[in-house]
Amino acid sequence: MTSTDTPAHGHGPTGEARPSWLDRSGSPSSASRRGRRRRLPHLVAGALLVVLCVGGAVWWTTSTGERAPMLALARPVTVGQVLTRADLRSVDISAAPGAALIPADQATDVVGRPMATSLGPGALLTPDAVGGAAIPAAGRAVVAVGVQPGQFPPELAAGAPVAVVVTAGTATNTTAQEQSPGTSWRATVVSLTPAGADQTTVVSLDLDHTAASQLAQVPAEQLALVMRPAGGDR
Repeated sequence: MTSTDTPAHGHGPTGEARPSWLDRSGSPSSASRRGRRRRLPHLVAGALLVVLCVGGAVWWTTSTGERAPMLALARPVTVGQVLTRADLRSVDISAAPGAALIPADQATDVVGRPMATSLGPGALLTPDAVGGAAIPAAGRAVVAVGVQPGQFPPELAAGAPVAVVVTAGTATNTTAQEQSPGTSWRATVVSLTPAGADQTTVVSLDLDHTAASQLAQVPAEQLALVMRPAGGDR
């Protein structure tokens, strides 16, 4: 009589111990396969994290490596003013290729030279800004306006963009063209002469030649200077 023995649980047909990750047929169990599937997303996420960290480090190194110290103005300067070291400061910027800026290590080349234009504090210094006066440029003119306190902001400084606004009717004679209230011209402050005994501050303005001719015919007491955002159109 032939008998058939059934292998004990956890043993193979030969009676040897079967690994826990194999099923009765000797194939990887479903639990083992599920475990591998669960571990795979974690491995992918870890690999992506490593790639992102490496890429971020490369970007940071590249971006900071392109920054260089350039010369900027520490305070307002006016056209013709001779530059001193106190007028300059160094700023680290990422300049575009071909940008016309002056490196900070060339400060000695500009100290003692006159300004070719008026600029406000923080403005980056360019080669064209230093040297012979560059104003008025072709098609432009400089006109002086004498204003009293209340006709201009006390923060007004050389290099500031302004709007010169007519505040009252200007028909002073029969030959001058009348400028109605609200008429305005855009200009840039070239310089300011401190108020004298009569409290009048003389402001030199750079503006379009035609606008300068019109402005010159308006009595100063009928004008107001309004500061505009830096970087606006002239």
